[in-house]
Amino acid sequence: MQVILLERIEKLGQMGDVVTVKPGYARNFLLPQRKARRATKNNLAHFEEQRAQLEAENLERRDEAQKVGEKLEGLSVVLIRQAGESGHLYGSVTARDLAEAVASAGFTITRTQVILDSVIKSLGLHTMKVRLHPEISVSISANVARTDAEAEMQANTGHIVSAQDLQDALDAADAEKKAALAALEVEESGDDETEETESSEATSEPTEN
Repeated sequence: MQVILLERIEKLGQMGDVVTVKPGYARNFLLPQRKARRATKNNLAHFEEQRAQLEAENLERRDEAQKVGEKLEGLSVVLIRQAGESGHLYGSVTARDLAEAVASAGFTITRTQVILDSVIKSLGLHTMKVRLHPEISVSISANVARTDAEAEMQANTGHIVSAQDLQDALDAADAEKKAALAALEVEESGDDETEETESSEATSEPTEN
């Protein structure tokens, strides 16, 4: 089926291009989404009449998307999920989940704007694209972890954190805290001894007649 594109479609063409696509792709996506029209004589003539207006509207939308993209680029969202020891999720993270997480961070997008080759099924840091406009895409990352503590460790180390890694980190933090308390107690004990010595020396000094 031949259609005329009303906006840029990646790997297909630019606005105004007449391209041949599979009928199902046209009927199920391009036409209902108003991304294209059938390339009939009347539609081609109508497009040429509206080309200037369509290009102006597209430019305005692109400028708005560019401004949002500058703020959204590099955003990292945390998604807490249950997973086994191997890091495999008991469920999955979908484009809808990611869109909701991004919305919670203050950016309104739809699931169709999240570009995922496949759903996320493992813990870790996952990078993906968000298409804000046919000509504007930005990268965001999803930090998928079992807990907020694991998510923080993954963000700092850049790799999946196992349950043992987390326990080791907690043990190390606990040991560091105990060492700091012990050092403080020693310091306070030393101060007390100094005060006692000074007090003893003061009371033992002979008085002048």
